[in-house]
Parts: sequence; structure tokens; C-alpha cells
Amino acid sequence: MARSRSTAPPAGDAPSDETIVDIDVTSEMEASFLEYAYSVIYSRALPDARDGLKPVQRRILYMMADMGLRPDRGHVKSQRVVGEVMGKLHPHGDTAIYDALVRMAQPFNMRLPLVDGHGNFGSLDNGPAAARYTEARPSRAALLMTDSLDEDVVDTVPNYDNQLTQPEVLPAQYPNLLVNGASGIAVGMATNMAPHNLVETVAAARHLIENPDAELEELMRFVPGPDLPTGGRIIGLDGIRDAYRTGRGSFKIRATTKVENITSRRRGIVVTELPYQVGPERFAEKLRDAVQSKRVQGITDYQDLTDRHHGLRLVLSVKSGFDPDAVLEQLYRYTPLEESFGMNNVALVEGQPRTMGLKQLLEVFVDHRLSVVRRRTEHRLAKRTARLHLVEGLLLAILDIDEVIQIVRSSDDSETARTRLMQIFDLSQVQAEYILELRLRRLTKFSRIELEAEQDELRREIERLQEILGSETVLRTLVSDELAQVAAEHGDPRRTVLLESAQAPVAAAGGSLEVADEPCGVLLTGTGLVARIAGEGPVLREGPRAAHDVVVASLRTSTRSTVGVVTDRGRVLQLSVVDLPSLAPTAGAPSLAGGTLLADLVDLAKDERALGLIRLAEADLARGGAIALGTRQGVVKRVQLDFPRSDGFEIIALKDGDAVVGVADLEEDEDLDLVFVTSDAQLLHFPASGVRPQGRGAGGVAGVKLAGGAHVLSFGVVDVTAPADVVTVAGTSGTLPLLQNGSLKVSSLVDFPAKGRATAGMRCHRFLRGEDALIGAWVVPHPARACSEAGQPIDLPEPTGRRDGSGTPVAVPIAAVG
Repeated sequence: MARSRSTAPPAGDAPSDETIVDIDVTSEMEASFLEYAYSVIYSRALPDARDGLKPVQRRILYMMADMGLRPDRGHVKSQRVVGEVMGKLHPHGDTAIYDALVRMAQPFNMRLPLVDGHGNFGSLDNGPAAARYTEARPSRAALLMTDSLDEDVVDTVPNYDNQLTQPEVLPAQYPNLLVNGASGIAVGMATNMAPHNLVETVAAARHLIENPDAELEELMRFVPGPDLPTGGRIIGLDGIRDAYRTGRGSFKIRATTKVENITSRRRGIVVTELPYQVGPERFAEKLRDAVQSKRVQGITDYQDLTDRHHGLRLVLSVKSGFDPDAVLEQLYRYTPLEESFGMNNVALVEGQPRTMGLKQLLEVFVDHRLSVVRRRTEHRLAKRTARLHLVEGLLLAILDIDEVIQIVRSSDDSETARTRLMQIFDLSQVQAEYILELRLRRLTKFSRIELEAEQDELRREIERLQEILGSETVLRTLVSDELAQVAAEHGDPRRTVLLESAQAPVAAAGGSLEVADEPCGVLLTGTGLVARIAGEGPVLREGPRAAHDVVVASLRTSTRSTVGVVTDRGRVLQLSVVDLPSLAPTAGAPSLAGGTLLADLVDLAKDERALGLIRLAEADLARGGAIALGTRQGVVKRVQLDFPRSDGFEIIALKDGDAVVGVADLEEDEDLDLVFVTSDAQLLHFPASGVRPQGRGAGGVAGVKLAGGAHVLSFGVVDVTAPADVVTVAGTSGTLPLLQNGSLKVSSLVDFPAKGRATAGMRCHRFLRGEDALIGAWVVPHPARACSEAGQPIDLPEPTGRRDGSGTPVAVPIAAVG
């Protein structure tokens, strides 16, 4: 054991002021290392689970707020912010502070950036300009992190020299740790957390507030997986489930790619989204190495056509004779077009590092938010109670102001005047002091009216605040409502597509895709995902509802065939079934999260919407049949299956301002009815055999008679021998459907007798006060399933049995029913 020894001074020498202490080197090194490790873990590398911030990030946001910087005011030099933070709160060098500030301003790193940067803040491949050249200010989301700091909502701690104070944690109005993720390397541990969608995490937090005993599976209905700032596709959800359950897991991220015709004779691969934290220059370097080493074959050219208007666009030309899909598989294997992300959810809880799953992370945030709102309410209650006390004393003085003046004038000093006021009017010392400081201009009749109004308002506010503090249910409801408001103001749609698994591996470069021509079904979901499912039976089987999304269109075909996608502009776009991801057949409903976006496979114009699927295989066209279409202006058309082999052809001549609202297959029209639902809540259905077939160039015939100002919301085909549900949502006309929840009603189609074509139909929904139109309508086979715009399932009630009854409020806007 190594020791440091001291020796006694020689006899006769003068005594020394030095004191040499024997220290055990091993113990000293252990103690010093532990102290250093704790400092790194607590003060630098790991975020706090409550606000999701590391100390340097928290100090930057707090100092920006203290400096008076706001999103609606001008930017200031980044160097000024760095200097203020370093001088007052974070004496660890300007480089570390500026690096943290830059990261919080980069939209490709943060799902919800906290700093609004002006200037060169870098890219995935290049660093930012120096702090003296860039400018910064807090973003709108940063205000949510620092709001109410002046209301004693969090504890404060001294800064490094005990001259100033700083918040121990920020109030954080949303789950920032989940939304923006985190990464950091400490001593003996590290954290690596993926960003998530704000709307989804808020929905999960609100569900946990209402149901504290909720299971992980319930929360994953709201948060199905990460939502990365750069988009892309996540392959394999098992690792995500592991991470949400245990805090550790991994998944693969793939770039968003599409095979296109680069020229009239050559096809290529177009990359529009790269995996998280992968830049174009890094990809180009790895691609060059892979091509030179012959690991990737078939690439003839690479172009980076990225610009500010169209975003990322990398074009890879493929040699003639090479299958682009086979080349793409090689790129996934040997280049950063596919990357792995290891989730390690480590954060500080009460100063200790913990590895947490999804529920634990949400619980820490919810508990923190409840504490913040409770302390804010207590602070406001104390201020309003104190103010009410002063107002009541002032009203007493104003009511008998002559006597007050007489007391003050006859007193020798202010102390005597205060004492006499307290005795005569039964006032407190605070009230008496306030009255003595009263200005003469407050003695008017108008001031008395103002004080009485203020008194009433203060009493109402105090009663409301006491109600919040006196009821845990009211407190939780308030926190939930505030979260909902944050999501509504700052949320945006999901960017990352979640796939249960990748498509089956394709053949080697130069070969063909060896996929057998077997029977399968094609599914189109309410959020625009498309996929195929193997088997010869029905496309959808009876069973439990899917955990994500609903099916709005399906048909039976084979893997080597082509199907058509009918759009609201009356166009038919061809879709190769073999290009679709395959879902594993199950005894119940399939997992719809395994599909891919239809917009990535067909060329939809801006604002063009896909409505349904039709058969385009040669065998189907030779066998005959027809499809039915309904339009916004009440036109119905039956079209024979004699379509050309070209892509993007029209199947109906639409009038100006008209659009297709529904399409369905009419392989056999026996027992089939066509159904219209209009915006003024009229439903009409009649036999499909009553509409004669027409050619592609025809404009159709009258389907439903519309009242003035009304239009068709829904059109479909139903089998009258099987039960069908009529789902209607009423709201206010002129407001976008997905911006209002509306009132929901479910009824059975059998309650509506059939009528003749071109008639007005029957009323299917009675409007409540404030409602004047239907904002959504669907007629689907029983039982109906609904989902939100984000694909989250929405529970529907059983049919009411009332044909024209009114609806009940729905919790979230319904985007699709299937």
C-alpha cells in the first residue's frame, strides 16, 4: 500500500510551518474519482427527467429569459448570451455553452427547437459559425419551459459563487425529455434518447393523468414510437417496445427512398429523407467507398439536388439491366441509408441516475407538472388574498374618509396615526400603512366603484384557486387542459413512418425480384398507409381491433398484379402490388403500422387525395365488372372495367368545382346499394342496378338531390344483406373538420328505407345548438372503426337505433372510419 510519510525535523533546526499528513493513496483516488464522477453525472452529462435539460441547457434558457429576450423581439449576438451564462451561472468555458446553444437551435437535432437562431448554425456535415457571427433568441417553445418562473413554482439554488440564484429545474409545460430526446456520456454510464412527437406524448401524458394505473400497452396506443426530426422510416418495432418497457432497446432507421424514372430510358433511386443524424456528405463519402470497393454495384451517377425550396433530394442513377430494388438493398447494407439507434433512457431522478421506460418517464413529468401547478396556484392565492386584504381596508377608509383625515391631521406622527386607525377601524397594520400612503386622487367616487369591482373579482379568483388546491381531480384536469393547449398550439404531424418489419430481402444486384405470384389482399388505411397481406380468404378477418389506424379500402388480387388508386380528381394511378410491404396474416386484425405511405409510391398532385382501390389486373379486366363513383355535387357514375394500360388516366368528366368523394368496386351488383350522405344530414341509398354503365369520358347521372348550399360528404357501396353502420359527426360549417371535434352519432343503415335515385333521401342526424352541418360521414360494414389524423384509435359507441337523433361530443377529431 503506497503511503506519503512525514519525517521529524533534525534536532536544533527551526520548526517548519509545513504540515505533512499521511494519506492512503487508494482511498484518496477512490474518493476523488467518485467526486469527479458525480460532478460529471449530475452537473454536465445527464438531463433531469423533469424538464429534460442538462444544466448548461437550463442555464442558457433561464439566462435568456432573465435578459428579457423573447421570440417577438430582436435577436442578440450569441456571444452576448454565452458571456452572460458563463459569467453568472456556468464557468466552464464558452465553447461548451455555445455548443449547447447551437444544438438547441438545430431543427435536424431537436424535434422542437428551443432557440431561434439567425445565421450559420451549421448542418449535419459542417459546424456552425463562431458565436460573434451568429444571433439568437428563445423560440416559442422555450417560453413553455420558463413560464411562471416568477411565481415560486420551482426551488432555486445558489450559483457557483453564491452571489446569484438559479432554478433547480424549469417548470416545463410539456414532456421535453421525450419530445427532444437527449444524448450524453458520463462516467460509467451514458444516455441516448430518441425524439418523439409532441402531440403523441401529450396525449399519453393526459391519459396517464386521467388513469394513473394505465398499462404500457395503453400508453403505446398514443406513442407508437419515436418521431425523428429528419423523418425517415423506423424498421422493427420490437426494439422500441423493449425500450419503452425496460429503458433499453434498439431499432433501425431507413432513409425515405423512391424508385423513379430519371430519364425516359433510365430508372434511379431518389432519397428524400436520410436517417437521423446522417448528413448528405457523410452518405456520399460512404457511397463512394462502397462503389470503389465493389460492394455496391449498379450505380452510374450520384447528384445532390437539395435546395431550400424542395428540401433534401439525392438522386442515384442505376445501370440498365440492374434492378433498382436490388441495388437499394445493397445501399441499405453498406451505406448510412440504414442506421441503428440504441435507446438508453438514462436521466436524473431526485439527483440519481435511473434507467426508465415510457411510463416511468411520463410519471416523473406528470408529478413535476402537478407540483408546478400546485405551487403556482398557492402563490397566486397568497397574492390575491393579500391584495384583497388591502382592498377591504381601503374601502373602509374611503367610506369614512373624513374621519380618516381627521385622525391623521390630529396625530403627532405617523406611528400614532397608524395606531389610532387600527384601533378605531379595526384594521391590521398592513391595512393601516396602506391607507396612510393613500393618494388624494384615489378618493373619487369612480375609484370606489373600481375597488368594489376588484374586490368581487378577487373573491371569485380566490374561490377558484381554493377549489384547485382542495381537489386533486380539479388540479389534474387543469394540468391536462394546459397540456392539450400546448399540443394544439405547438404540435405538428408525425414525420417518421413506423414499419413493423422491412420487406423481404431482394435478389442480388443484376437479378430480378423473386416474389411468387400468389393471392393476396391490398389494404389502404385512413392515414395513407398501404400494404399487402398474403392469403386467399377475406382481406380482413373478424377479430380484435388493430392497435393503430383503420382500413378504409381493400381488395383481393395477386402479388404480381397491378391495382389502381382512384383520387378525388377522378384520376386512376397504377400501383404495383409487389412494391408494397407485406403484413403477416393473423387470426385477428393485422398490425397496420407495417404499411408504407401511399404518397411515396404514386405521383399525387398537390392537394390531391387518394379515395380507394380498384382492380387493374389483366385477368380482372378480361372478366369484366364495373366500379361506382360519387361526386361532391351529387353525381353518380358506373364505369366499366375496360381501362387503358397507361398511368394517370381519367374515369369521369368532372364539372368545374366538382370532385370525387367516394369509389367502390361493383364486381356483382346484386344485393348492392349505393349510399350518399350530404352535408345537411340527408342520407339516400338505392340499388346499384339502377345506374347504367358509362364510358370513361362520360360525366355520370344525377345521384342525389341537393338542397341549396349543400354538398355530398360521403359515397359508398354496401351489401344490404349484411349489417352496416352510419357514422356521422356534426359541427360548424366553415371550420376545418380536423380543427373541431363535433358530436358523434352511430346508427344502422337498416333504419333508413331505400328510395329512388336523384331524390333527397332522409335525415340522418339532428343538429344541436351551434351545429349547422355535418363535418364527417361514413357508411361502413359493422362494426365501424375510427381513428384520428395521427392514426390513434377512437372508440365508437354501438348504434343508437334512432334514425335522426342528435350526437354526443367526441373527445378528438375523427379523421377516418373503416
